[in-house]
Amino acid sequence: MSAAEAGISKQDGWKVLLLVALWFGSTAWLRPLMLPDEGRYASVALEMLHSGDWLTPTLNGLPFFHKPPLFYWISGAALMLTGSNELAARAASLVGAAMGAMALYLFVRRWCGMLSARRAVIVLAVQPLFFLGAQFANLDMLVAGCITATVLALAHAAQSFEAGEADRRALWLAYGLAALGVLAKGLIGFVLPAMIVGLWLILRRRWPSLLALLSLPGALLFLLIAAPWFVLMQQRFDGFLHYFFVVQHFQRFAAGGFNNAQPFWFYPAVLAVCSLPCILWSRQAFTRGYWRAGGVLGDVRLLMALMAACVTFFFSLPQSKLIGYVLPAVPALAWLMADAGHQAFASRRGRGGWRASLALAALIGLAVVLALTVNQRYSARHMGQVLKAQRQLGEPVYMLKEYVYDLPFYAGLDQPVRIVDDWHNPDIARRDNWRREVIDADAFDPALASHLLITPQELPAALCGKGAAWVVGDAQAPRWLPLLAQTPPVFSEHGQTLWRVDTRRGSPCLAAQKRPVAAQQIGSAGDQYEHGGE
Repeated sequence: MSAAEAGISKQDGWKVLLLVALWFGSTAWLRPLMLPDEGRYASVALEMLHSGDWLTPTLNGLPFFHKPPLFYWISGAALMLTGSNELAARAASLVGAAMGAMALYLFVRRWCGMLSARRAVIVLAVQPLFFLGAQFANLDMLVAGCITATVLALAHAAQSFEAGEADRRALWLAYGLAALGVLAKGLIGFVLPAMIVGLWLILRRRWPSLLALLSLPGALLFLLIAAPWFVLMQQRFDGFLHYFFVVQHFQRFAAGGFNNAQPFWFYPAVLAVCSLPCILWSRQAFTRGYWRAGGVLGDVRLLMALMAACVTFFFSLPQSKLIGYVLPAVPALAWLMADAGHQAFASRRGRGGWRASLALAALIGLAVVLALTVNQRYSARHMGQVLKAQRQLGEPVYMLKEYVYDLPFYAGLDQPVRIVDDWHNPDIARRDNWRREVIDADAFDPALASHLLITPQELPAALCGKGAAWVVGDAQAPRWLPLLAQTPPVFSEHGQTLWRVDTRRGSPCLAAQKRPVAAQQIGSAGDQYEHGGE
């Protein structure tokens, strides 16, 4: 490029980034955090901010090592700057979406031209799955952005090498992005990019390019970014590495017993449905001629097809499937739809139909956000606001048979709550739900776990004679806890009730002592919250 062309290109890139960020963030503040995922991850980020310990993620004060800390660092920093609000809680997902969109734009602009890049990023931005993932506070979009950027940086380095324009900075950037992917969600941060780009080069028989991507400085940069947190956690908590890699990676991938079991065809169906109506303009991609294109365009088409296919196939192997897992396939699929559908612009009618499809896709995403804003049965925001307004400093909070993830976030709790359940039940270890999340911490901080996780039999003694306390449970709780039967509810919504119990009066505690509590008397309302975006 000439200096003038480079200046125009740089200005265009900043404009695209600004527009993408504004579009994804335009409705990210509207709806409350959704249970369980958004409440879980936003609360972990907020706890990290409150504790001042930016290394150890905690859920309700207990070590939480299901995932690494990059999401919590980004969202925690946003919460520190702007206070507790939904937009800041979703900051990491917004960053991941912007990263993925800009990586696609920059790569395509370099190798396929400005118009192709603009079409691709517009198609990507309006895809309902990507738009909603950008403003959903879990780890899936952040790692999707890292994986997309890593793949395209590696491919750019390989293409530059083949063109005689070796770009070591792009290669080192790819290694650094892979390290961020590991800190976002674990091993898939570098496993998937290595699989995609490696297969791409092998199918093209570019053996020198494959060797050129191996970089000792890049590997050192990767370790410098990714390794310290894992080393520090293992030093603090014996058994951390086994739990993080063996239990949370390999067992979750290969073993049964986890939630959301779906058939093998689940992700292809999700991508097809969630790509409507834009995918209807991509008939050309199903012709032989489309894939016989030579040169750089053919290479890019193959790369994008492999990226979409490898991500889909990889996450289709385990039984447990969540929609957010397949997000790294969406940028590549968006480019393929934009590329295969570009012939529609040859006629006025085609341009009108294509633009109508883009508008309809955008409206679908907006409609889902508005529907979730109107119907807030999935959130405890109102209860949290009531608790925050009426709770006095130091008054403890108890949750019965369920951990309401977003309640501490909205109530502004600065101390962990005590959770009441039958923690001696061996079935807890066999089910992938909220109980397993909190009980796993017993291996890393058993003293704190024994204090915060109490049984129904221990609850009356914990409450009685201690002054005022707040209790959260379902409407059936007064049947087995006489303290609640004699206490009027403060707030009730969506099947959950909030009580303020003042045991200094004595009579409720006397009744509780006369009526022992049996674990089987408690309802199973807490079973409704299974894992979400793990």
